[in-house]
Amino acid sequence: MPSAAASPNKRLVLVAMIFAVAMMFIDQTIVALAIPQLDRDLSLSATGGQWIINGYLLSLSALFAFGGKLSDVLGHRRTVTIGVVGFAVCSALCGATPTGDVGETWMIVFRILQGAFAALLFPAALAIVVAAFPLRERGRALALFFGVTGGLTAVGPLAGGYLTEWTWRAIFWINIPVAIIALVLIAKSKPAQNPRPSRIDYRGAVLISAAMGLIVLGLQQASTWGWDDLRTWACIVAGIALLGAFVASQLKQSEPLIQVRIFAQRAFAADNAVLFLMSAAFVPLFFFASVYAQASLGYDASSAGTLLLVFFGGFVVASQWGGKILDDKGAKPAVVLGCALAAVGFYLWGTQLPDLNFSDQWYYLALAGAGIGLVLGPVSTDAVNRAPNTSYGEVTGITQTTRNFGASLGLAIMGSIFATESASHAGGRALADTAQLDVAHATQTVVWIMAGVMAAAFLVARLWMPSGRVEDPLEAAAAADETAAAPETPAAV
Repeated sequence: MPSAAASPNKRLVLVAMIFAVAMMFIDQTIVALAIPQLDRDLSLSATGGQWIINGYLLSLSALFAFGGKLSDVLGHRRTVTIGVVGFAVCSALCGATPTGDVGETWMIVFRILQGAFAALLFPAALAIVVAAFPLRERGRALALFFGVTGGLTAVGPLAGGYLTEWTWRAIFWINIPVAIIALVLIAKSKPAQNPRPSRIDYRGAVLISAAMGLIVLGLQQASTWGWDDLRTWACIVAGIALLGAFVASQLKQSEPLIQVRIFAQRAFAADNAVLFLMSAAFVPLFFFASVYAQASLGYDASSAGTLLLVFFGGFVVASQWGGKILDDKGAKPAVVLGCALAAVGFYLWGTQLPDLNFSDQWYYLALAGAGIGLVLGPVSTDAVNRAPNTSYGEVTGITQTTRNFGASLGLAIMGSIFATESASHAGGRALADTAQLDVAHATQTVVWIMAGVMAAAFLVARLWMPSGRVEDPLEAAAAADETAAAPETPAAV
């Protein structure tokens, strides 16, 4: 993957891609806040709320690799445009969900389709940003990309809180004007197309989608079926077997969906391991913090959004610092420090949750947000920079598959634990009938799990990630040419 020449419209391209993916980031939090209203209007099943969130995440993780490959084949600009339009249409259809028996199924289906179009959109958008900036400017550019989109994620809780007081349907319709702005900016900035025609491994796409779907289904339904139920373990084992079949098939392909051999490179594997673990804590936070704020603290939806805004306050500030560290010293210092801060922040926040007093909690939540902000941009950028023989679309597809699969597994596992803990503390009553303290204790358990996950990410980053900046192969070649062409200096006599 050669280093990119700077695009003449690189800043406008960056703005266009931020708007293009803004819908995805807004939806990660805005929907979580609306679950109580959706439950009331659609009479959701016991796991319906989790599937409305996790169906989207699962579709993302299952199809990201396919989306990254397809963006290389069709061209990045064309794929981004398809993704924006498809995501907006599915958002409109989510907003048009009918009430009654069909409502939950309708919502989950179009949330899954939203995730499918997002899986086309994001790898292409990230590849466009990477290609638009030379390597030495890439850290700051992607810090801005992830920082601003993280900030836009904070718009979700704020806007969602007020919109759901009018109608929860508006949380999906808000994506329409964002999509229109993105399409106008794409047309104006004209980002690189760069199609690379090649064969697409559809069999591999089916295998990895089925594998991830079965694994997450088994983990998520464990709270309903039970951990000792044959269906739970049948899904998990079958999913793992299909994942093994996928890896074996990719190793035999001349043009695989995912270049699995790239994981033999220690730095790339370490980056993806950190992304996987970080996402297992990061994305589920939105769901559980929203439930805690409304069920334990008694906040309405708009006030619950303020709680998540505190997290993103720390995230946005630290993400800019992380980008500077990446450009100056490489990814490892930012990632190691960020994992440590997030682990400490989640742990300390968990200790305060049963007290039901947010004024004593907010600084720990902001600390956890700052830790995640230090990690996300640098580790994502480092993974792209350390894959020199893989296309931008393909490598972002790989990293985002890892990231979203981690998020899906984290939400599924913690969701099962949360449901079990809530029922245990409440003496078997339904979640809606539990006392404030019951939900707080269940939330404390999952937040401490998040702390443990980030501690594991710290160990991976500290022990496995190499130090130093990644060298641009074209810059190194140019320097070597200059050295070779320079006249020899006569030896001193």
